[in-house]
Amino acid sequence: MLKKKILISGNEAIAQGAIQAGCNFYAGYPITPQNELIAYMAKHLSTSSGSGQPHKVFIQAESELAAISMVYGASAAGARAMTSSSSPGVSLKQEGISYIAGAALPAVIVNIMRGGPGLGNIAPAQSDYFQATRGGGHGDYHSIVLAPASVQEAYELTQTGFDLADKYRIPVMILGDGILGQMMEPLQLSDQKIKANPIKSWALTGCKDRKPNIVKSFYLREGDLEKFNLKLQKNYEIIRGKESRYEEAFLSDAKIILVAYGTMARIARSAISQLRSAGKKVGLIRPITLWPFPQKPFAPKNKKIKYLVVEMSYGQMLEDVKLAVNGAAPVEFLGRSGGGIPSETEIINKVKKIL
Repeated sequence: MLKKKILISGNEAIAQGAIQAGCNFYAGYPITPQNELIAYMAKHLSTSSGSGQPHKVFIQAESELAAISMVYGASAAGARAMTSSSSPGVSLKQEGISYIAGAALPAVIVNIMRGGPGLGNIAPAQSDYFQATRGGGHGDYHSIVLAPASVQEAYELTQTGFDLADKYRIPVMILGDGILGQMMEPLQLSDQKIKANPIKSWALTGCKDRKPNIVKSFYLREGDLEKFNLKLQKNYEIIRGKESRYEEAFLSDAKIILVAYGTMARIARSAISQLRSAGKKVGLIRPITLWPFPQKPFAPKNKKIKYLVVEMSYGQMLEDVKLAVNGAAPVEFLGRSGGGIPSETEIINKVKKIL
């Protein structure tokens, strides 16, 4: 059941979604353009209450490395733990994320992307796609990656992220950009109460009445680490089969299909509206999970179809689209980065050129 709408930024919506999902531990470090998220958590996390979760902790850590290490420890102790940052800050967290994956721990990591590489700037970008979907740290691991395209979806997917993290004991990344984080839209809050933290039989909660649990990512005996890696791969295969999410629009008659995610999908949709008004048969595929990347919507529809990938990067999701299409149709590309954003006009002109 839903209640009244409030006007809120994407960053704040993610924080509110985390609180309602039962997040009871947050550690972060300030960086633009996600500071509204950490500020919201500082103000509201410790004052929220929910059944089975009397204690909630907010920590502004001394660094990004410290924050992700605190999330590791809190998750190992059974907390619903979360951190957030922006591009260079998430780079600093990568070793910790690999440790979390290697210990099979659930955690939610938010990346509100900015321009790069290096220190870059504070303008929006989508150039952390490779980092998010290819693991980012060392070892054969994945994180589930969710890419919201609105303030409402940022709120809802954050809650979904906590559930997926616990279900599969895996890090989940919410991947947005500076536009989504900073912009304000009406948010319809759910009436549901704050979720209770699920019981985690594997967590380090004291072993007075049970055998001790062990949380680790270190396997010294020959063959043990390979066995654990094979276990991870089985888990990833299940996730690929069950957790792929995407949105389709106007595909039934489309001769060219735009592929875009997050904020870029909103701009693409506006361009599509103008193109269809001019009689151009254009559709949209919007991946919502960037890992696992949705394969189903790219199944061949006809031999004359073409794809246009539009990103705020220089062709990162493009590789996944080409793999999904598997040579069945031409795949074109339009991208900008470093704070550059493909405009509706650029998209429209590119589509007309292709057609």
